[in-house]
Amino acid sequence: MIKNYLKIAWRNIWKNKVFSAINIIGLSIGMAACIVIMLFVSYEKSFDNFHTKNIYKLDEVQKFPGMVSSQKVGLSMFPMGPTLQADYPEIKNFTRIRWQEKFQLTFGEKKVFIPEAFFVDTTFLNIFDFKLIKGDRTTALLKQHSVVLTEETAQKMFGNADPIGKTITHYGGDTTTYAVTGIAANPPKNSHLQFDALFSFNTTFKPWMINNWGGNWLDTYLVLAPNTDVKAFEAKMPAYLKKHMKGDGWKYYELFYLPLKDIHANSATIGLDYLNYQKFDKNLTNLFLAIALIVLVIACINFINLSTARSAERAKEVGIRKSIGAYRFQLAIQFLGETVMLALIALVFAFALVEITLPFINSLSHRNLSLPIFSNLGVTLLIIGCTTIVGLISGIYPAAYLSSFNPVTVLKGSIQTGKNKGLLRNILVVGQFTSAIFLMIATVLVVKQLYFMQHQDPGFTKDQVVTVPLNMVSPAKYDLLKQQLLTSNLVKGVTAAQDNLGSHLDQSGIEFRPSDAPKRQLTATRLITDADYLKLYKIKLLMGKNFSGEKPQEGREYIINEALAKELLKDQPKKPLSSLIGQTFGYDSLGTIKGIAKNFNFNSLHYKIETLFMLSYKGDGFSTMSVKINAGETSKALDFIKNTWKSTVPDIPFEYQFLDDHFNEVYQVDDQVSKIVGILAGLIIIISCLGLFGLASYSAEKRIKEIGVRKVLGASVKNITLLLSKNFLKLVIIANIIAWPIAWFVMYKWLQDFAYRINIQWWIFVVAGILSILIAFFTVSFQSIKAAVTNPVKSLRSE
Repeated sequence: MIKNYLKIAWRNIWKNKVFSAINIIGLSIGMAACIVIMLFVSYEKSFDNFHTKNIYKLDEVQKFPGMVSSQKVGLSMFPMGPTLQADYPEIKNFTRIRWQEKFQLTFGEKKVFIPEAFFVDTTFLNIFDFKLIKGDRTTALLKQHSVVLTEETAQKMFGNADPIGKTITHYGGDTTTYAVTGIAANPPKNSHLQFDALFSFNTTFKPWMINNWGGNWLDTYLVLAPNTDVKAFEAKMPAYLKKHMKGDGWKYYELFYLPLKDIHANSATIGLDYLNYQKFDKNLTNLFLAIALIVLVIACINFINLSTARSAERAKEVGIRKSIGAYRFQLAIQFLGETVMLALIALVFAFALVEITLPFINSLSHRNLSLPIFSNLGVTLLIIGCTTIVGLISGIYPAAYLSSFNPVTVLKGSIQTGKNKGLLRNILVVGQFTSAIFLMIATVLVVKQLYFMQHQDPGFTKDQVVTVPLNMVSPAKYDLLKQQLLTSNLVKGVTAAQDNLGSHLDQSGIEFRPSDAPKRQLTATRLITDADYLKLYKIKLLMGKNFSGEKPQEGREYIINEALAKELLKDQPKKPLSSLIGQTFGYDSLGTIKGIAKNFNFNSLHYKIETLFMLSYKGDGFSTMSVKINAGETSKALDFIKNTWKSTVPDIPFEYQFLDDHFNEVYQVDDQVSKIVGILAGLIIIISCLGLFGLASYSAEKRIKEIGVRKVLGASVKNITLLLSKNFLKLVIIANIIAWPIAWFVMYKWLQDFAYRINIQWWIFVVAGILSILIAFFTVSFQSIKAAVTNPVKSLRSE
């Protein structure tokens, strides 16, 4: 019997090629989208799952006077780890991480620059379960001047030789040697911590660090006792801060703890989160998953619609089978078997689509996703099982409906499908197009917001600006580089700073001593630059003067932005901003306010402009050099910069990035969201159109005699096309009425996450509505016109 069912199922699929193709294409697209998104979701949820201990990261909420808004940061203070363990039995262990990028190591004549070096406590390898290939994880970092290299770093430095016990050297401010005590496996890509070497923190320890309350320059991880009530533990933190921090400083901090497995996906609102590799908001992951499921559901809806619509074709088959003794459950099993067969055929095409599209998805997401069809039998069986379930769910209603036919009625040659069946199909079509229209509107608004952020005037120029990291470049070498670069007409300007625009700049405590009011202690964002910074970036001064470029006679020169100027005068709102020029002001060392700059967006447009002060001070050197080049000779200018670098600092590799590209990275997640939502919206439109095409074909076929009569009585092709199309167009209009308010509400909420955002414009909804109606009309009219031009003699011929 099963063989007979399979044979009949295959015959029905082959006989109705168009409808079968629509079902298979729709299901395969929905399955492929769902599989790709599930691969992405699975990868995202796998982050840090290989660690076994109850690890939490200590984070802060900073709310200093002078800040526009409080901020969450991923940093913490050096003394917190040991004092928390001493004060609270809930803390079983801790480790701290201080990172350094572009770290130079030498072995004999060989020099290697590693991307990420971690200075960690001796407990690091006892807390985290990173695989250690060589060495003892309990003692590898115990002694001063110890280092554990990753496999990749060890290969770069020593080739195939055994590195254990060998001594390597770091040339920085001081020359420091390290003995290799272990080799770690390269960190898995699904670890939020990515490092190339682990150095013993006790090597660089200084006595002042133990009392460095208020200095946030490292990350702290703690092992909490099992079953610790984290919320209750966090409630103890104000008392802890009050106990250890001097004065009222504790009032400006809150501490909270983030589970290790939540760090990657739950840190979207946390700034200065430098060690969070491929950070991605879990809300976006859930959004993609929801839309992918909608795509799959819509594909299933197509199957239900087409199966019930074509019920008349199977009616006689059902009547004959029932008349010779077939039971209803047997017929239902037969129809469900056909559905499952269609689903499994669609799965084969879905696998092919996934393999074709994965390279593009990997490029877009910056992940390395793969479909483990042959490498992981469990995953393959799970996908096949889910596909079978999808087939069963899609076929339950059609099977129940088809198997319910009365044999006496259907064998007379007629069947009444009833209003309820048509109503259900209409509801499902409306649901399809509601989803499609909603995503069309969402895609347009997401793209417009991204374009707005990328092209909004930030208050400074970023075109043709090349940024070069100045790691390990001394102030004297930078001065020489600047002089040599300015000798060429290819370079319009050179400047440097301790931070890069578009990054999350650090905050510092400042002091303001007005001549006619009490002094104030507050906090503002800090930007340390050289004297030509405002000139190169064309940052406008509202009043006052630019940095002189010379060492001032009395204290430092400071330039503040409008936001800070207004904050300094908030108790004297009637005083003009110009009254601040020449007032005593300082960070670390007092000086005077020399100028007030117009507000500019030094961070992402996700955030409001914070209070900011700038000072021209080299200190220990700058971290980034900015070179403004001639637009018409980019290639020559880059070659000149590279050659100048090699001749000035030959021991340090040359790296560069255009500032525009850096800001594109800042908005990378937004760009990914816009593209992925757009792709899924397109898939929903395609699947919905396939469904409409199938239903239009059925409708035209069902009304073929009516069309023949109308043509005989003089109806034109236009009249018949409109007759067959108007019902579907009504459904699309209803879908617009439902989708518009939903889209407005959801997108309004989404835009609230941006400090600077577009307005939701009415014409976007109108365009989406018109576009959806046109798509539906052209989809349906193809079949309508085909039916309208059919010779009425054929359609009116008696059976």
